[in-house]
Amino acid sequence: MRDDNIINFERRKSKQERRTVGPMQRKALIWLAAIAGLILVWAYYQFISPPSLP
Repeated sequence: MRDDNIINFERRKSKQERRTVGPMQRKALIWLAAIAGLILVWAYYQFISPPSLP
């Protein structure tokens, strides 16, 4: 008997659960984003923007 036309029913592989970010990590990420934004604004005005008239 040939087994090439038999369907094997198998359980689906379980999906990995998404990791949630804790409240302390969320606060740390917000602070890091705010500080990075301030540094980018400072760098723009320090190095890229044209000099203002005195």
